[in-house]
Amino acid sequence: MSEQVGIIWHGHSCFEINTAAAVIILDPYQEVPGYRPLKLEADLLLVSHEHDDHNARSRVKLSGREADVDVEIIDTFHDPEQGSLRGKNKIHIVTVAGKRIAHCGDLGHALAADQLARLQKLDVLLIPVGGYYTIDADTAAEIVQRCHPDLVVPMHYRDGAAGFDVISTVQPFLDHFDTVVRHDRASFSLGEFHDTVLVLKNPKL
Repeated sequence: MSEQVGIIWHGHSCFEINTAAAVIILDPYQEVPGYRPLKLEADLLLVSHEHDDHNARSRVKLSGREADVDVEIIDTFHDPEQGSLRGKNKIHIVTVAGKRIAHCGDLGHALAADQLARLQKLDVLLIPVGGYYTIDADTAAEIVQRCHPDLVVPMHYRDGAAGFDVISTVQPFLDHFDTVVRHDRASFSLGEFHDTVLVLKNPKL
């Protein structure tokens, strides 16, 4: 029987990957409009870049337990000007319990062929779609269409009062796809959904 892999969206770009082998937190925020303060625990913390809406290490208590996880990093930039505007960014590809999950952080540009080649055969792709600080809906959709992940979860977008007011809602991204599921929860288990864009219920206050 395969090990269950759960994914929880804590808001903005913060996700938790939860398995028996490890609990992993990616990109915790210090403060983002409309979202509750974070207080999380994990075996492993991964940060895409050093902005306080992604690197709030103080919000995550580490267990000290060794995590049975493989992490691959694709070095990218936070903007389309080779990082001159907002610096560098890391895409993390986490392999745990036989599943490959990629978190794009604040990716700010289209990807090169060699980078796309490393993002094949993904079980889940977590990708920013709101534009302004990151890639926009069109660029995100193009990456999805070239990576062919089993499941896509959009992040870093505005939803009512939640999220920065200069970024877009999720809808322009969804307009690119025929198959979209709006989930009634902020969490899911791998295997529940396949071959779709999954919009998680916003965990905002």
